[in-house]
Amino acid sequence: MTEHTNPPHVIIIGAGFAGLSVVDNLRKAGVRVTVIDKNLYSAFQPLLYQVATGGLNPGDVAYPVGGFAARRGARYIRGELSAVDTDARRVTLDDGRTLDYDYLVVATGVAANYFGLPGAAEYTFGLYNRGDAIVLRDHIMNGFERLSASDTGDQEFSVTVVGGGATGVELAGTLGELRSEVLKVTFPDVNPERVHVRLIEMAPALLMPFDDKLREYARKQLENRGVDVLLNTKIESVKAGRVILEGDKELRSDLTVWAAGVAAPSYVKDWGLPQGRGGRIEVGSDLRVKGNDRVFAAGDIAVNPEAPLPQLAQPALQEGKHIAEQIKALLTGGETASFSYYDKGTMATIGRRSAVVQLPKGPKFTGTFAWLSWLALHLFYLLGLRNRVSTMINLSWRYLAWGQGSGAIVGDEPSRPLPTESEPSAVGAAKPEAAPAASAGSVKEHDEETVSDKA
Repeated sequence: MTEHTNPPHVIIIGAGFAGLSVVDNLRKAGVRVTVIDKNLYSAFQPLLYQVATGGLNPGDVAYPVGGFAARRGARYIRGELSAVDTDARRVTLDDGRTLDYDYLVVATGVAANYFGLPGAAEYTFGLYNRGDAIVLRDHIMNGFERLSASDTGDQEFSVTVVGGGATGVELAGTLGELRSEVLKVTFPDVNPERVHVRLIEMAPALLMPFDDKLREYARKQLENRGVDVLLNTKIESVKAGRVILEGDKELRSDLTVWAAGVAAPSYVKDWGLPQGRGGRIEVGSDLRVKGNDRVFAAGDIAVNPEAPLPQLAQPALQEGKHIAEQIKALLTGGETASFSYYDKGTMATIGRRSAVVQLPKGPKFTGTFAWLSWLALHLFYLLGLRNRVSTMINLSWRYLAWGQGSGAIVGDEPSRPLPTESEPSAVGAAKPEAAPAASAGSVKEHDEETVSDKA
């Protein structure tokens, strides 16, 4: 009589860039794969700022995790990781469910890092997941509407973006364009001068990983769009309706968006895994969690102190593929290999016909060609044909029908109101969401049927 045994069980926590890459590359490995995520969808994070500024519908950047997993022979469970028992090889979810594993992959992403700045957690809004983008969109559009409804015509609406990385630059640039285009068509009675967009960066330049010329180009393009760029500027604290700079200089800020850094959510400490800088999980050269032969970590939540990587989509995708290969090797009695990151370059867009592209061993270029390259890559690598078609239509209307329509998808009253001094918890009370924090400059390389690396 033949004895039947269950194949090894691989559990993947997180359906972001790294997690789905592991799922995809284990499809023919002869293992049971379970992917766990608190959301029913995987969000294409590089385009969240387009949702926040009314260029895309929330559904355009979301793809069902269950369908993705099922087509690869995997199982999807909705839930959040609560604890890890590495001795028993068991995980516990937030609802008390337990699952046993042979190999575990933690790829949950990260949350905002406020660097201990007073008031930042309570009085700012993030842009790390789809829910954040929807809330921001509603506040932005409602801010424009309040200007139109003002009887006196002297009310103003001020938006501050904190952080001069790719996310901050892309958001600020698009807000600058909304200032003229959306107001001109949707609220023609509102003088654009009543809308103020400000970008604050503590470093001496924007887009610090880029070449000096690309940084300067980005700054000039933002200023051409009416964005007030403040470099070498340190924020002392954030309060309801204002930002306090070093030297007690106070700036009005009706809506403050935090795009200045990421770190592991506070609850990661409950998992019992070794943590390094920013609370991220420490891994070795083969991406196994230090001190754990059967636990891997990938994406923004993982850090190798000896070889830290940029927190972008491309490293996460490559790490996911590498982990799948290491699990296959271990299953056949082989040894693990060190991970080696292949830099394919990065890009960021400032607005219509304006972007920067930096290749590791090639040209650096800006302007229309860079912008079209950015647009084509993001459309091509979106997960799902429906998402690609819908995104193409919405972005084409926004950018190609320039000046012929509002190009903005409006929402409703924000689900989270603007904070007040008496009720700061309106923003900060919610449990921080872990999300892929990849920059829009690093394209998620997958299509409807694969998230494997492409040439």
